[in-house]
Amino acid sequence: MHQQFEAQGRSFDLRQAFAAQPQRFADFSQSAPHVFADLSKNLIDTATQQLLLELARECRVEQHRDAMFAGEKINHTEQRAVLHTLLRTPDTAAAAAQAKERQLGAELRDVHATLNAMLAYAQQVRADQAITDVVNIGIGGSDLGPQMAVLALDSFATTGKRLHFVANVDGHELAAVLQRLRPESTLFLIASKTFTTIETMTNARSAKQWFEANGGTDIARHFAALTTNVAAANAFGIATTFGFWDWVGGRYSMWSAIGLPIAIAIGADGFRDFLAGAHAMDEHFRSTALEQNLPVRLALLDLWYRNFHGFSSRSIAPYHSALRRLPAYLQQLEMESNGKRVDGTGQALPYGTSPVLWGEPGTNGQHAYFQMLHQGTDVVPLEFVAVKKARHALPGHHELLLANVLAQAQALMVGKADAGGHRHFPGNRPSTFLLLEDLTPASLGALIALQEHRVFVSGALWGINSFDQWGVELGKVLAVDIAPRLQSGDCTGLDASTAGLLQRLRSA
Repeated sequence: MHQQFEAQGRSFDLRQAFAAQPQRFADFSQSAPHVFADLSKNLIDTATQQLLLELARECRVEQHRDAMFAGEKINHTEQRAVLHTLLRTPDTAAAAAQAKERQLGAELRDVHATLNAMLAYAQQVRADQAITDVVNIGIGGSDLGPQMAVLALDSFATTGKRLHFVANVDGHELAAVLQRLRPESTLFLIASKTFTTIETMTNARSAKQWFEANGGTDIARHFAALTTNVAAANAFGIATTFGFWDWVGGRYSMWSAIGLPIAIAIGADGFRDFLAGAHAMDEHFRSTALEQNLPVRLALLDLWYRNFHGFSSRSIAPYHSALRRLPAYLQQLEMESNGKRVDGTGQALPYGTSPVLWGEPGTNGQHAYFQMLHQGTDVVPLEFVAVKKARHALPGHHELLLANVLAQAQALMVGKADAGGHRHFPGNRPSTFLLLEDLTPASLGALIALQEHRVFVSGALWGINSFDQWGVELGKVLAVDIAPRLQSGDCTGLDASTAGLLQRLRSA
């Protein structure tokens, strides 16, 4: 691979590649369930792609994929299976037979029993005209996925209920939401697998205090929990709970009971469509040859850019306002999964892993950070997400939006060389273009599953465990130690900087 990079990759020019290969668009684009991908504006040729595919086979990507679908404990640091794909496996005879063959029949039955109960409750809430507002209190995967999906599928929300999401332990966020609510017309969803997550439970207790202080009298009716700790939820006063399993990682949990806000927003049928779209992408990933396996091809591009070109970040530009939380969701999905410095055995890696993900919706980003993408000193691969169909009737807007996304992808590639100095655009800047026919529950499900599997393949290529997140823990543990010190002023054992800041925060 290094020889190929030095011989072809380092000096690769997209403009020359298109001139020499008129069929390049056809050769480097493909369809997958609900998603069309144009990879032709990436710094890659056929020979490089073949070598990368050989690398994927050498890294046993197919075997690692099969082990995940078979329910093996591939999250070896926590001794857990990784079965979020089972959450979107349909309840059909064929699927049941396949699950039984993999010795997952009991798990699939549990999945659908919980799903059916959760969706029945969602329909009950949707039909309850006394409930006008639903507040989801969670953090991380219990917030980012459901919030992103509810916003993305707003066109399919038909109940008129307002959904709010509270994650930050900063009380300003919860207070801003509560001041717009009435206890008698609000339902709170407390989303915490253990019912001990400190940010979530701090917000939950404050919501309960507000509810009771403002005349709320029926905790059991106005609070529900998405948790496995039923006893703790009952002690809180909650009677309605929906659980999930230890093989559901937080950032993969919106397909489980954590997706209740999505189901309330778009209904049971819409949620099943959401699951079906993801399942279609699961089947594509599970059964398609590597050469036309879109998650694999995207992950190989990510490795090519991160470890050979040295590009340390990737920007996400969804050209659809409803996808405005997609970059934040993908940040957690990829950076929490693959932001690791050791391999599966705990040994330090000699190469980089997860890039930094960042972005904003187009066309907003064009008037903010696209300056750097076009003329900055760093090359940042850009991933466009566009939707062919508009779900509004305002004339001219969608055509202009699509013209902009096409123009930006073109401009990054071709540049502008006929003017020097400040007006020079170097071009040859790579981009990927993901196109949905329409933004629906099914297409969103497929898009998210595509990204999940891409991250999985990247982790397999790097030899890391993509399914633990020990890096989340240290700061939380230290915060538990520091919190009482803000009251007592005790700085014993603290470093000078932390002690100085603590004293300054305590000063009048």
